[in-house]
Amino acid sequence: MIEEEAALRNGSRGLPPRTTERHIAVHKRLVLGFAVSILALLAVTMIAVLLSVRFEECGAAELPPWARPRLPRHLRPLHYNLMLSAFMENFTFSGEVNVQLEVRNASRYIVLHAHRMHIEAVRVAEDKLAGGVQVARTFFYPQTQMFVVVLNRSLEVQKSYNLKIIYNALIENELLGFFRSSYVLHGERRFLGVTQFSPTHARKAFPCFDEPIYKATFKISIRHQATYLSLSNMPVETSVFEEDGWVTDHFSQTPLMSTYYLAWAVCNFTYRETVTKSGVVVRLYARPDAIRRGSGDYALNITRRLIEFYEDYFKVPYSLPKLDLLAVPKHPYAAMENWGLSVFVEQRILLDPSISSILYLLDVTMVIVHELCHQWFGDLVTPVWWEDVWLKEGFAHYFEFVGTDYLYPGWNMEKQRFLTDVLHEVMLLDGLASSHPVSQEVQQASDIDRVFDWIAYKKGAALIRMLASFMGHSVFQMGLQDYLTIHKYGNAARNDLWNTLSKALKRVGKSVNIQEVMDQWTLQMGYPVITILGNETTDNIIVISQERFVYDSDTKPKDPARGDNSYLWQIPLTIAVGNTSHISSEAIIWVSNKSEHHRIPALQEASWLLGNINQTGYFRVNYDIRNWRLLINQLTRNHEVISVSNRAGLIDDAFNLARAGYLPQNIPLEIMRYLSEEKDFLPWHAASRALYPLDKLLDRTENYNIFNEYILRQVASMYLKLGWPTNNLNKSLVQASYQHEELRREVIMLACSFGNKHCHQQAATLISDWISSNRNRIPLNVRDIVYCTGVSLMDEDVWEFIWMKFHSTTAVSEKKILLEALTCSDDRNLLNRLLNLSLNSEVVLDQDAIDVIIHVARNPHGRDLAWKFFREKWKILNARYGEALFMNSKLVSGVTEFLNTEGELRELKNFIKSYEGGAAVSFSRAVETVEANVRWQRLYKEELFQWLRKSLTQH
Repeated sequence: MIEEEAALRNGSRGLPPRTTERHIAVHKRLVLGFAVSILALLAVTMIAVLLSVRFEECGAAELPPWARPRLPRHLRPLHYNLMLSAFMENFTFSGEVNVQLEVRNASRYIVLHAHRMHIEAVRVAEDKLAGGVQVARTFFYPQTQMFVVVLNRSLEVQKSYNLKIIYNALIENELLGFFRSSYVLHGERRFLGVTQFSPTHARKAFPCFDEPIYKATFKISIRHQATYLSLSNMPVETSVFEEDGWVTDHFSQTPLMSTYYLAWAVCNFTYRETVTKSGVVVRLYARPDAIRRGSGDYALNITRRLIEFYEDYFKVPYSLPKLDLLAVPKHPYAAMENWGLSVFVEQRILLDPSISSILYLLDVTMVIVHELCHQWFGDLVTPVWWEDVWLKEGFAHYFEFVGTDYLYPGWNMEKQRFLTDVLHEVMLLDGLASSHPVSQEVQQASDIDRVFDWIAYKKGAALIRMLASFMGHSVFQMGLQDYLTIHKYGNAARNDLWNTLSKALKRVGKSVNIQEVMDQWTLQMGYPVITILGNETTDNIIVISQERFVYDSDTKPKDPARGDNSYLWQIPLTIAVGNTSHISSEAIIWVSNKSEHHRIPALQEASWLLGNINQTGYFRVNYDIRNWRLLINQLTRNHEVISVSNRAGLIDDAFNLARAGYLPQNIPLEIMRYLSEEKDFLPWHAASRALYPLDKLLDRTENYNIFNEYILRQVASMYLKLGWPTNNLNKSLVQASYQHEELRREVIMLACSFGNKHCHQQAATLISDWISSNRNRIPLNVRDIVYCTGVSLMDEDVWEFIWMKFHSTTAVSEKKILLEALTCSDDRNLLNRLLNLSLNSEVVLDQDAIDVIIHVARNPHGRDLAWKFFREKWKILNARYGEALFMNSKLVSGVTEFLNTEGELRELKNFIKSYEGGAAVSFSRAVETVEANVRWQRLYKEELFQWLRKSLTQH
């Protein structure tokens, strides 16, 4: 750690001696301050205890206000004046914050958040009078990250006061708060400082009321060396230059906003800009070499168009005069929606048209669409509290698909890709008994991190899509416009949304109690499986039943007070009847009981039923075996009678129903047979994603080759038909044939993964050509497949060649797939070497190390190595990623989700017993997943292999 600090300082540029001395003095004072703070912590507990006793003596509540998880409500911040000085050569900063406070209830205590800083001075004054209010003492309360100012007299109700705090802190070498990052330009390492405050890290950068309900206005000033520039949420109003090479930027005042999306940065970046029709100035800031290459041009262009799209869709103008997009090398998330200054990790916004695939372009597009939606859902209208974080994240995730459809109408994102990338993915997670509701109670600060997961993002999005579908899209849009207009610059809870949407429905003459319906979907965890049974005795009558879907029925429900039997939903079930050449128009049946009888007039002897048309509903559908057989027969004869979305949905439902034991194991594999005639991308994509977990359950078994051969037979004819793409280096990145290119990519990936000889030869030839000519002629859209296949098949020299290219390339999209390719090796020594290198921040960026470990775990040759490495390095990993949302849960599930033996389950349970703190929810989910894997192996593996043997001998 000390060596790294020294190396970082050696990389910084020299400054005039007197400036440096002054800053070193600040740094010494800061270090001394921290030492004093640590010693003071011993005294803090005593003070807190004494004050608690005094509280109790006065008949106050049992806990003093600073010991409770939420801030007391007696004060409200109205405005912050924040002045910062950033010393980039020794990574410290000093600050002065003046907070204008409104007093709601008289109190002798000012309680606000502050964490990991040294406070030098505190003053309190009545706003309109010169007289100060004497401060008796101040102390930190580390358990709740609060700072307490004890006064000699009470603050008076309805008066306004000014709280002034002078402090200093480190610009941390981590991923949260005000932290530093770096890049190399012309052989020189350059540094930048950037913020990440969501959800609870603004308190690391300035003392503040760090809860979303406390909206205030902010006036920020940043003092820095003139060789840097500074950015914040608002434009620079004035800049004051000093004689010693320093400058202070004063930014315009913000509108009312929450602390978590306040932001600033100090960097040496350059930019390009554009302007929207309504006059919003959009700039993209990045490393000078990336700007010069035009790597930010695509993002800049679509941002302008998307702001115009959202302004038109929501009928609410973008609220600030400018929007800056900042591309940084190191960041804990893909991006963060700070109002007016959205921060992106480079590989999710920079794009080099000559070497980026369609998949990469799609990823960049959707991240930008997501963050721009937040400028309305999140920034303009903010959830009251973190339990409803899905109110911003679910909407932003849903609009990823709506907004991308606006940019690329032919891609059918919301109708098609949403299914495989959101619905099918989150149902895997939400089918576990250890899942949780979309809205979940948040009490402690430590609970906040837990609510940021795919349930909030993806289930939230899936429920919003279902809601839009049964309301009708135009009424839904009208309701959202009302919701944003009513609550702009304020906070809203889920009931505010439900009420607004119900009113919108009333206006068009429909009466649905949205809250009553949606509370069941948001306050209950999991989702139903609808079972539709044809009634043999009565004509045209079907029985529809619902129960909670779980992968492992042996698992005890998380809430023992309510077994799975008490779960009920109001389900908008769309249903259609079909025969060999025709399908009826859909009808909607609201299912609200455990079991119901319904008459379906058009039902004939040879007709089949299809539920959840185009998978707009958040549930699975099961049928009696006779109906499954009729559907399989239909797919084989003429699959186009059933829509593309429903073909994908049938594949995903069948694989998952079989995995959970609701359906015989052969049904999904029989459905797959029709794919040799399937020309659409989506069903292939659904099959590929559904096969993946099954493949991982089997890839270390002795009979794996039987499964492997069956899949290869299903893929062979389409692989031959489609062939390989030609090199498209000179063509436009966005091709009209997106669906065709993605289908070809999917089939090539399946063929190479399962060992098609021609696919392996083609990959080896392309890699060999690249090595011998040093010209990369591998088609962009399949580069990741070719790199991975080449590394797994060929010798160590290929691994070293890819390793060398990973270090030398400056294109972020290329760097990412080269790094992932290195995890594909069959050589355990190379995999171990890579795992050990992954924790060196100079070699692998902090946010990419997790992907390395997870990809090694997905490799059957590396699964046990990654699992062992994870256990040995857990303390390091947990210290590095423990506070960053998603990262620990992503790592825990990635390393454990394909463990499937009794021995591995024992190791997991023993490890959990021995480890110290952090990620408890992720570990309970991991145990359930591995238990379900072990159970599947025990109950269904042999049934599957028997059917496969029989099937392979018949064909």
